Amino acid sequence: MKLHIIVLAKQVPDTRNVGQQAMNADGTINRSALPAIFNPEDLNALEQALQIKEANPGSSITVLTMGPYRAADILREALYRGADEGVLLTDRAFAGADTLATSYAIASAIRKIGSYDIVLCGRQAIDGDTAQVGPQVAQQLGLPQITYSRRIAALQDGKITVERSIENGVELVEAPLPLLLTVDGSAAACRPCNAYRMLRFHRAAIPTEQATADYRYKQSLSSDEALSLKEWSLADINGDATRCGLAGSPTKVRKVENIIFQAKESKRFSADDDDIKSLVDELLANHTIG
Repeated sequence: MKLHIIVLAKQVPDTRNVGQQAMNADGTINRSALPAIFNPEDLNALEQALQIKEANPGSSITVLTMGPYRAADILREALYRGADEGVLLTDRAFAGADTLATSYAIASAIRKIGSYDIVLCGRQAIDGDTAQVGPQVAQQLGLPQITYSRRIAALQDGKITVERSIENGVELVEAPLPLLLTVDGSAAACRPCNAYRMLRFHRAAIPTEQATADYRYKQSLSSDEALSLKEWSLADINGDATRCGLAGSPTKVRKVENIIFQAKESKRFSADDDDIKSLVDELLANHTIG
């Protein structure tokens, strides 16, 4: 069974290592002070797509991301790991988008891609933590969705069975194709970049990057279509400008705060039995445990 899989990915600032310099005076994130990385749970989603591709020879993976030109870096990284094609959705009209405007733009791009069987994305991005974009894309496209996916148990006869995380364990859910899956961090970690693919695809570029390439670079691009990443604007996806960016965003971020917890007081306990009993008694008394 040949499948076309679309993976939604996002380049994000590494908010796992936020310090004082990562915050601007107005409370917004100073993105230049943080390295840009492939959103971690989107990597889990990519690995699920790669496993489906391996189990179904002839299948292909398209990675779609929305962001500035530098977001093409994660498209190249996806190619290094085994994806077949990359699409960058970039336009100043998309700037300032909340989850609703983002999902509209992404859904419009997926419609332009055309036929597909499975859309995969991470549960949430570490720079927003809303977990809304995946489900909203499914709603925009009228697709069934399975969230918090951690493993694909079966895929045959136009149906997929997915193991998903729930509060007290896991459950198996079956749904018809096409559908959208959001993948959480409990799924298999993504495989490392392949050395051969890195050698082949390190010159892969979007048209804006190609325009600044030297002559020999352009020759290598023209001789291998796989090195040409797609770059789409609002016009390319026939999008409605009133539903994109700030104009299409009913929610606005007013401020991002960097909170550092500091202990007002501390106590030291030894490994002595009496000290341990004292600690347990205190935790029970203030209802920290028990």
